[in-house]
Amino acid sequence: MSLFSLSLLALAAASHHSPTHRRNTNYGYYIPANNGGSMLTQVPDTYPAGLGEPLNIIISAYSDWDILQNTVNNGGLINYFQSFGFSTECLGQHSGSDQAADLGDGHGWLNETAVIRWAYGNITFGTCEETINGGNHFRYWIQNGPEANSGAIFLGVSYELPIAQQHDIIVNGYNLGRDWLVGNATAQSSVIPTNNLTNTSTYAGMTSYNGYTYSTTVNYISGLLQNSSNGINHYQSVASGGLNAIDGLVAIMTVKIDSKPEATSGATPLKRSITATWLLIAIFGILMHASI
Repeated sequence: MSLFSLSLLALAAASHHSPTHRRNTNYGYYIPANNGGSMLTQVPDTYPAGLGEPLNIIISAYSDWDILQNTVNNGGLINYFQSFGFSTECLGQHSGSDQAADLGDGHGWLNETAVIRWAYGNITFGTCEETINGGNHFRYWIQNGPEANSGAIFLGVSYELPIAQQHDIIVNGYNLGRDWLVGNATAQSSVIPTNNLTNTSTYAGMTSYNGYTYSTTVNYISGLLQNSSNGINHYQSVASGGLNAIDGLVAIMTVKIDSKPEATSGATPLKRSITATWLLIAIFGILMHASI
């Protein structure tokens, strides 16, 4: 084996612990319907039966690897949600019924990974207020099954009424919930004009939390959902003024970590560089010894 080949093996071994991005998709996600999945969830006990809610935001697999990890550590997904005002459920207690989604990844219908709620300015306890008084919230699923392992995050976002009103969805609440989340994630100075959006609309901006700064780019697309009220949960109250319950647009979010806490940033690349260097030196020494 040549020194060049061994050098490549050494470099690969040195960076083995660095995960590979799952980016073998055309869009940063696999289209659920292409493998028997759906962009509508299954909501239990609806009337009529079989209604669902739209998966109206996707965090693309082209996002940074740490963003796609379902953790609060290392600037992961939960820390990202907290950077734009959302957090986990009140005191860790799940409220409301579970919904299921089939992302076409081979897992079939799975209940949501978690429910995330608007925190009303208090990351620790503010979601308790959302549970009682209503507000923006979402469920999410990770597309990581054996048949479509993109790593993308699918969100079903809506704006709900207080618990005293059974957390029904407000008028236009699926579209508004999506756009208010996008507005917060991109730090918009004004409310996104929901009724004026098209499949060419884009937004971008930055948020930060716990020393991590995130850059989020959003592209609205059509084709994954229909502009329709058919099959949509709460369609009777959500549709209004001649408009359907959902407008058929999905917001694709691509998230990058722009900066990290000083103690974190730089440590891993330096360690990898040192490890690779010593491996190359060791291999070179072996080859030199063998040639003597």
